[in-house]
Amino acid sequence: MIQLKLMRLIASTVCMVGLVLSTASGAAHSQEKSPAASQASEIVSPVAATASIATTTAVENPYGLGSLWKTSDSVAKTVLVLLLIMSAGSWYILVVKILEQSKMMRQSKAAAKDFWSLGTFEQGAAALEAGSPYRFMADSAGRAVARHEGLRGHVDLNEWVATGIHRAVDRIQGKTQGGLAFLATVGSVSPFVGLFGTVWGIYHALTAIGISGQASIDKVAGPVGEALIMTAIGLAVAVPAVLSYNWLVRRNKAVMDDVRAFSSELHAVVLGSINKA
Repeated sequence: MIQLKLMRLIASTVCMVGLVLSTASGAAHSQEKSPAASQASEIVSPVAATASIATTTAVENPYGLGSLWKTSDSVAKTVLVLLLIMSAGSWYILVVKILEQSKMMRQSKAAAKDFWSLGTFEQGAAALEAGSPYRFMADSAGRAVARHEGLRGHVDLNEWVATGIHRAVDRIQGKTQGGLAFLATVGSVSPFVGLFGTVWGIYHALTAIGISGQASIDKVAGPVGEALIMTAIGLAVAVPAVLSYNWLVRRNKAVMDDVRAFSSELHAVVLGSINKA
């Protein structure tokens, strides 16, 4: 009985060894016979790698702006909306003021060309563009001369005309400064608004750590990323506002220099016209 079992075990072992040897020889034979298959597999592998990279790239960033808006609470959304309003208002004022200043510079050149070449003050005032600051100063000077009567007649005409022109210049200057206060406010306040969002994001990070009991990266990355994005947005709003404010103030100074120069010459022309009359 034992011999029979031993013989069966030997036979089965021989069969298994033969099967392994045949399998190995078949694999070697297949490698020798099919080099094209190995080349095909080498060609396919980069394609598969490229597909995996594309799939990885297509995955949505869990810490981007879209995710920030979806996962943030009402306080963070309010901060983002405020920063968006400040940014939009700053760019709107910048564009409007550039157009206004360019228009005033063009009107200054037209006034220097058309006003002084005419024979009388009335003709020169009529030649100025309607609605321009220079037409407004000329009309103000004309009204001052026409209203120099009654109690106003006790005031020296020179001082009365100078007062009327000076008031017109002050109103023009006040109009040129419109919107600059908003730019100054945005440049001063928006970094602190972004800082508030940063503090709120750090508070969320600490809360997530306290609830989970461990400072794992998945608990901290979202709130800290939110805090950093708030800081970046606050600076992105503040820097253009400050630069725009400084640039517009410098351009306003150049525009008002032309206005004041015209007002001084206008004063002399009005008095000269009255004396000749």
